[in-house]
Amino acid sequence: MKRLAVLLAVLLLAAPPAQAQNYTPISGAGSTWSYNALDQWRKNVVQYGMRINFAGTGSTDGRNQFKAGQVDFAVSEIPYGLTDAGVRDVPPKDGTYAYMPIVAGGTSLMYNLKIGGKRVTNLRLSGEVVTKIFTGGITSWADPAIAKDNPGLKLPDRKVVPVVRSDGSGTSAQFTAWMAARHGGIWDEYCRKAKRATPCGFTSNYPLIAPAVGQSGSLGVANYVRQDGSEGSITYVEYSYARNAGFPVAKLLNSKGYYVEPKAQAVAVALMQAKINQDLTQDLGAVYTNGDARSYPMSSYSYMILPIAEGGKFNKDKGRTLSDFAYYFLCEGQQQADRLGFSPLPINLVRAGLDQVARIPGTTRQNKDISKCNNPTFSADGSNTLATNAPQPPDCDKQGTTQCKEGTGGATENTENNNNAATGNNNTNGVNPTGNPTDAPADPAAVGEDVVDPVTGETVRRSGQSATATPVSVSLRQNNSSLLIVVITVLMVVLIFGPPLVSRWMRRPGGDR
Repeated sequence: MKRLAVLLAVLLLAAPPAQAQNYTPISGAGSTWSYNALDQWRKNVVQYGMRINFAGTGSTDGRNQFKAGQVDFAVSEIPYGLTDAGVRDVPPKDGTYAYMPIVAGGTSLMYNLKIGGKRVTNLRLSGEVVTKIFTGGITSWADPAIAKDNPGLKLPDRKVVPVVRSDGSGTSAQFTAWMAARHGGIWDEYCRKAKRATPCGFTSNYPLIAPAVGQSGSLGVANYVRQDGSEGSITYVEYSYARNAGFPVAKLLNSKGYYVEPKAQAVAVALMQAKINQDLTQDLGAVYTNGDARSYPMSSYSYMILPIAEGGKFNKDKGRTLSDFAYYFLCEGQQQADRLGFSPLPINLVRAGLDQVARIPGTTRQNKDISKCNNPTFSADGSNTLATNAPQPPDCDKQGTTQCKEGTGGATENTENNNNAATGNNNTNGVNPTGNPTDAPADPAAVGEDVVDPVTGETVRRSGQSATATPVSVSLRQNNSSLLIVVITVLMVVLIFGPPLVSRWMRRPGGDR
């Protein structure tokens, strides 16, 4: 006992105090597009004593709450002062707020589609086709325009169900801004049907016309699409949600004639053409038309709206917490961006972000050595390493008669070409390399990564088993696990309590036999 007490005392002395910094809790609201990054970062800084509450209520609500003084910061994909559907989003008083880019990413096209019971994971779409899908111009997955994008696939004659945001959303604003810039005629025609003034431009509130289905929040649209009963549906959502849900995203055709997935490197390449305004907001016109074959067209930044003056519930104590939180995610937090489904900020925006943090009342004004951030975009000459080292797309992603079979987004299974009329077809007599028919249902055990539920954040399936493993039902696995636990428990009881009981019994009178 004496040794145990000494050991405990040593451990207590060595452990750092959990609340050494005595930070004042702060709260924020807004973007669901960047929620997954913010949520991870706020969890990371708990170890330093920071308590950051963030509600993913949508960019529009976040901006409104910040303007009303109900939260200490907001996160949004669009700034104040823009006119949306004829209504101007009046900003707070000048000199009370500033914008700061926090993370980059791609607005993806997550979908639920099968051929012969097997999930399609390699869908490709052009911008015009995407716009027609979300404006009612294309209503069947067997449409010739979709077939032209996908020469390796014979898609089913199933109804297309576009799923859009029903709440005020920065994701909707980014998506509709892209449609307005690239396919304005189609978008304006849809707006006229919805009784909107034209030219329509961007909107945070998507005009809802059947057959479109409205859902609230990024989780809402992602969870709708991922349901078994939602086959044929497609939505626009930040890439992170598709990754977490284990679902594929469509590769989007860029200006160079390649279909590209919104991975971190493709986003970094695209955003090299972004125009950063003096207030650090973004102009994405040249991003949409980036002529680099590696670029993903629907790439953008998300902003944090910072207070730069005391007032209302915000004071210097809260500013100290907010500034240290910002210093954390502008540097260390960016290292996790790719893993979370985003793309890290380039060095020029990190530097600009640090300057903005210095304006927060009560800021700790850290003298950050930016060279120690270990940001994967940083280089000695200031260029974006992530973009510079991005690989060229494979030939099978080029617009034409070939089609790559590799899965996208969170889907790790491949889709074998099933259109025998297509050249470059890598299907052999309807049998894929595993020896199974190409239209056989996908075996969840063949997936090579954990699948994370985007609602709970919990791992719901661990895989990586052989594709030829014998299928086992979930209920049977649970029963076997329960039985194994009971057996182990009984053995432990016997091993721990058995010897003392036997020894005691042996010491009883007449027990020594």
